[in-house]
Amino acid sequence: MPRTSRLGLLRDRDFGRLSAATAVGQLGDRIVFLALPLVAIASLRADELQVGLLTAMTTAGSLLVGLPAGAWVDRMRKRSVMVSTDFARALVLLTIPIGWWADLLSMEWLYAAALLHGMLTVFFDVAYVSHLPHLVGRDNLVEGHSKLSAVRSVTSIGGPTMAGPLVALIGAPATLLASSAGMAMSGLLALTIRGREPKPESSERPRLGREIREGLRFVLRHPVLRAIMLGDAMFNSFLVMYQTMLLVHLDREMGLQPFAIGLVLSGMGCGALLGALAATRISEWVGYGPVIWLAVPATCPLTVLMPLARPGWSVYVAAIGLALLSTGGVVRVVAQSSLQQALTPDRLLGRMSATTRFVSWGGIPFGGFMGGVSGSVFGATGTLWIGAAGMTVSFLPNFLSPLRVMRGLPTDQAPSSPAAAPG
Repeated sequence: MPRTSRLGLLRDRDFGRLSAATAVGQLGDRIVFLALPLVAIASLRADELQVGLLTAMTTAGSLLVGLPAGAWVDRMRKRSVMVSTDFARALVLLTIPIGWWADLLSMEWLYAAALLHGMLTVFFDVAYVSHLPHLVGRDNLVEGHSKLSAVRSVTSIGGPTMAGPLVALIGAPATLLASSAGMAMSGLLALTIRGREPKPESSERPRLGREIREGLRFVLRHPVLRAIMLGDAMFNSFLVMYQTMLLVHLDREMGLQPFAIGLVLSGMGCGALLGALAATRISEWVGYGPVIWLAVPATCPLTVLMPLARPGWSVYVAAIGLALLSTGGVVRVVAQSSLQQALTPDRLLGRMSATTRFVSWGGIPFGGFMGGVSGSVFGATGTLWIGAAGMTVSFLPNFLSPLRVMRGLPTDQAPSSPAAAPG
């Protein structure tokens, strides 16, 4: 794809539309991140265990449909999947304020909405990631991931900043109307993308089980893809354990109001934006493999500043540590996403994405549940300590793999079979 200015891929009309769809959809999603737990905490007076269960239900979709989602998406045009799941997620979120106004909302209602929303998000994310190589070409993957990460980071700043005042003004349930509108607008913008990949070829009798096994074998036999997947699984489990009690800690132990909580989370978005803007340069300077494992021990220890904080100014100092965690996280994700797709043939992109998501995100529901259990036993502050320690040691699978010395992206065509993967 020719690029004739510093705007690069943003000059491409279809990539610009994908970026716009990503922006409004992510804005809605980031509002969900703050408003949905606050519906439980503030409106339904949920305890720590219930908040942990809600987090688990939000991410349980990866376990329930994670593997078949990849095989199904590989059979379909990715844009169609993105559009349909965006509209469906908008409808699911709309039920929460309706249930609240009808005085019917309960924790069971929230659990069901969170589970359904999470399952739809699995399909959207698999299609979204798999569509990017078709849209921008393999030579532009790093730039594509970096620019989309920058867009997502901007919404990570704006989402909590917008959600905090909205929650304070109209309440957490009504705030989810903005999330629903964002999802619907994302679907409408995705409809305007004109470039569509060729319709995937399908056999006369497609076999879901065989297709899932093929994706599993490819990822599990590839030392680089396997290491990235296992490192992500460890990191994500402890991150969610930490995040599950973070809002409880800020609300009940630090005494912050929704607007102040939104500022703390916006700081994480600022860190993510910094990481997105610097990801390509840092990856090329440090090396794509080393930056994946180095980002974790360089930033995760800073998360202990939050459980060390006391009500007052030290909370906002701790928020800087969370911002730097986001910086390292985005740099790592941009590098590893580009590497994963460069190592995967087109016909397996959906299954590779779904397989890595299934394993990498499979521990997230467990992390959410354990965050709730740990919060009940050790309190929110004690759980933050446990989460910080677990995130810090999650660099080990990547450090003990070829990523330790793998500096560049492969320039040849991705292997077409597991046997061809580098060992």
